[in-house]
Amino acid sequence: MWEYTDKVKDHFLNPRNVGEIKNPDGVGEVGSMACGDALKLFFKLDANGRIADARFQTFGCASAIASSSALTEMLKGKTLEEAEKITNEDIAAYLGGLPKEKMHCSVLGRDALKKAVMNYRGEAPVASDGEVVCECFGVTDRQIEKAVRDNNLKTVEDITNYTKAGGGCGNCHERIREIINEVNLSAAPAPAVPQKMTNIEKIKRVEETLEREIKPALRKDGGSIELVDVDGNTVYVRLTGTCAVCAASELTLKNYVESTLREFVTPELTVEEVRS
Repeated sequence: MWEYTDKVKDHFLNPRNVGEIKNPDGVGEVGSMACGDALKLFFKLDANGRIADARFQTFGCASAIASSSALTEMLKGKTLEEAEKITNEDIAAYLGGLPKEKMHCSVLGRDALKKAVMNYRGEAPVASDGEVVCECFGVTDRQIEKAVRDNNLKTVEDITNYTKAGGGCGNCHERIREIINEVNLSAAPAPAVPQKMTNIEKIKRVEETLEREIKPALRKDGGSIELVDVDGNTVYVRLTGTCAVCAASELTLKNYVESTLREFVTPELTVEEVRS
């Protein structure tokens, strides 16, 4: 059994603004009785372009009736620009919250408002709202994509709560998961592009790596290393102490010094020895 707020109960038992408006400025109709919820929204503007009256006719559950009633109250006195900013979350919040399983009722109200505004402006309805994913409730891929983006949805259950898709036979669950993953992947921020180091920054990092990582290791065997110059991605160094006369100095430069500098500074570096 779902828990309803007192405000939801009030708007269900005593719905405001039920009915239709003769000669409305805008009409929006969404849903269908076949899928269980339908809403027809009307509004009338005053001389100043504000919504003077808003009414509704709905077929649905207590949450659908309460959401429709709440929306009409929220619309009165607003300009169309202000009305368009109302989201389904705003409708739910006005009612003190809705059970997550009933969030699709607030979405119904938002979609009806959008269509009513389009009707007022003479904008033609979109010819195709995408491919039907949920045959049970006639929900398309575009409707699911929009629900994911607008409400940051992550699971099939979330989608069912907001759109009803997936709430019937369950055959569409796999496709719904694919859409969720596609939308969330496209919304992920692009990886940061690494900033190109200046030559001064590169020299500083090379010096720090030599002092912190490389010199302590070489000193254990009586050797050391000095930085001579950095030219582009080429680091010129001089080996000193036992390293300067060691037969394996070339291996030390490439297998240790160069690999360590590439790890801590930049992978493009190469190391060359300068002999006195």
